[in-house]
Amino acid sequence: MNHLIEEFITHISVERGLAKNTLLAYRRDLEKYAGYLAKKGAASPQNVARAQVTDYMFDLKKHGLTATSICRHLAAIKMFHRFLVRENLCAEDPTGLVETPKLWKRVPEVLTQREIDAILERADQAKGIQAKRDHAMLELLYAAGLRVSELVDLKMTSVNFEAGFVRAVGKGSKERIVPVGQKAREALGVYCAKARGKLLKDKESDALFVSRLGKKMSRVAAWNIIKLYARLAGIKKNIKPHTLRHTFATHLLEHGADLRSVQEMLGHVDISTTQIYTHVDKERLKSVHKQFHPRS
Repeated sequence: MNHLIEEFITHISVERGLAKNTLLAYRRDLEKYAGYLAKKGAASPQNVARAQVTDYMFDLKKHGLTATSICRHLAAIKMFHRFLVRENLCAEDPTGLVETPKLWKRVPEVLTQREIDAILERADQAKGIQAKRDHAMLELLYAAGLRVSELVDLKMTSVNFEAGFVRAVGKGSKERIVPVGQKAREALGVYCAKARGKLLKDKESDALFVSRLGKKMSRVAAWNIIKLYARLAGIKKNIKPHTLRHTFATHLLEHGADLRSVQEMLGHVDISTTQIYTHVDKERLKSVHKQFHPRS
């Protein structure tokens, strides 16, 4: 079955232009699925029955996968079997009546204004050329709501300092333009003028953010920087790679931005993905009620 998986990955890579990480995830999930079927005696997709697909979902749950992860696996499996039928490589799609596990849309944890200010101030106060880079990275993540992968992929030509915007390339190689505020532009200016050249030494790179070895920053290194300054700022929350992105979107909406604009800045294809940020904390609700209800 592995050769069919490779054909499928090649197909979606060309037809959908999916990001490399997405393609790797699909391949990994499908190879795991193929391994399970082989143990059950269904080495060919022609021999796969709906019951086996359902049993695989239960097996994933038994091994501790969350509903979100199971849904991701099932999405890959459904796409794979549809591809096989469409290409006449298989007569039937055994996933047709397999239901997707229902998910509660969880509100992502975000930082308060005080917490994000504490992180940025801590980075601004840190000494050394790497600290100037770190401060610029954190300011830009919060200013533009970038994914960590988008941040490290930025080139020197990706930022227009005069117009005040950054050009990011997101999932599926989709490009978007996001405004960048004064604070982030100032931090970027300091980094480019006083730190980037020293980090590069005698090397050349078109990457905006570079490591102390003069190479393009990795996602892991950028992620570790986020965790470092959150810890130095005394933040106890469970900081994740998307925390600053979630915070960016939430703060915009809380201050009156419209959902469509936030959707465009985040690069979401479906506005329902952006709607998860429309939550409002209880204290703000109480404050609004007290201010505007006639009998509060």
